[in-house]
Amino acid sequence: MASWVRRSSAALLIVAACGGSAATPPGMSTADVSGAPDFHFDSLDAREVSSDAFRGRPAVLVFVDTSSLYAQSLVSELVALAPTLPNVSFALVALEDPTQRELVELYRDSMKVKFPTALADPGTRAGGGPLGDVHVVPTVIVLARDGRIAWRYTGPLRGADVRAHVKNL
Repeated sequence: MASWVRRSSAALLIVAACGGSAATPPGMSTADVSGAPDFHFDSLDAREVSSDAFRGRPAVLVFVDTSSLYAQSLVSELVALAPTLPNVSFALVALEDPTQRELVELYRDSMKVKFPTALADPGTRAGGGPLGDVHVVPTVIVLARDGRIAWRYTGPLRGADVRAHVKNL
């Protein structure tokens, strides 16, 4: 009995630490068969972060907030992975309020992110934007060449897992 209580308590702590929610539990992986979502996020530079900008090649969108250690670890791995996949677009989308733009810029620079970085829109920050429930971090969405969601993962993740899901797109 005590062992079960310890395991249950540990599981609850992990879900809480990952920012789990009933809508998208950590580790949930789904594909969207309904078509390609239309999205546009406020880019921190001139490089567009939108459905139109990524159509025609696979894309990896990683949703983060600046306080998540899991997200920092994943971003570090994706920064190393991106140059090894030249035919795949990458983008970082921060689930931060627009008033935190400078903080996100500092985060991007300190993490040495070379791919486009943007701020999520209010609907996305609330968990109901065009890409569905992405307010739990980190969330990775892989888009196929035609823009439809090919893979989604919420929670701690390794760059090798992302590589495995984009290599055949």
